[in-house]
Amino acid sequence: MSADLTRRRLLIAAGAALALSAGGRAWAAAPERLAVIDWALLETVLALGIVPVAAAELRQFRETVVEPPVPAGVADLGLRGAINFELLRLAAPDLILNSAFHAWADPNLARIAPVETMSIHRPGVAPYGAAEAATRALSLRLGRAAAAEAVIADTAAVIATAGVAARAAVGGRPVFLVTPGDAAHVSAFGPDSLPGAVADRMGLANAWGAETRYGGTAPVGIEALAARPEAWIALIGPMPPDTLRRLGRATLWQALPAVREGRVLIIDPVNPFGALPTAARFARLLSAAMVPHG
Repeated sequence: MSADLTRRRLLIAAGAALALSAGGRAWAAAPERLAVIDWALLETVLALGIVPVAAAELRQFRETVVEPPVPAGVADLGLRGAINFELLRLAAPDLILNSAFHAWADPNLARIAPVETMSIHRPGVAPYGAAEAATRALSLRLGRAAAAEAVIADTAAVIATAGVAARAAVGGRPVFLVTPGDAAHVSAFGPDSLPGAVADRMGLANAWGAETRYGGTAPVGIEALAARPEAWIALIGPMPPDTLRRLGRATLWQALPAVREGRVLIIDPVNPFGALPTAARFARLLSAAMVPHG
């Protein structure tokens, strides 16, 4: 059996597993009024061409996730950790999409409308493949089967194109993908993270090859970045206010070879727990930051 055929069957099986995640019950007809709590599911739904009636934490979503854009008419349910259930009830959804991240809300959500759970980011599961499987599963659930394959193909094409330019710019050097915590610590994205998976598909070497915690990141001191003196460093937002100013005054940071030699990239905020639209956007942002240095 070919490797491509095996991979295809595994993705189909993963999609089936996601489709059965809501207690193994059969799905009803495609809903007309959808509410979405989880951001990865929200960006996937929007990419499939479906506009929900309500979703959570939209102000921050528009600043961090950015794409696809959320139409102005979508009701904002407030923080994902403090959902406005009264507003959700007024939105009158006939289906609510949630993930294990926000499972605390399921009992209250279920009093308003049926809840179905899909979790892209799970321990031991490659996030990019899970995002593809979730796209297919959601498209079947929402009556947009053809749209899923277009989203998957378009994402792969964007990443491949971004990778060509990025590889030419970095000259074969590896790249640290990190989010600063303060002037002395960063969270490094490993190959088991969505940013790490995208970099790999772009043909870039991840300078952080060590194991990470669930979530695909490892909290480390800045001195750990000196272990690969030849590497680039990509600082991925969102980051705490004044982070760049504080780093500029930090002796340890200034001593890093990448900093001294101008191999530091600043990347706009990205949701590391996103789905395929986030993957495509991150590839474009990373490539665009690298190209001027090529």
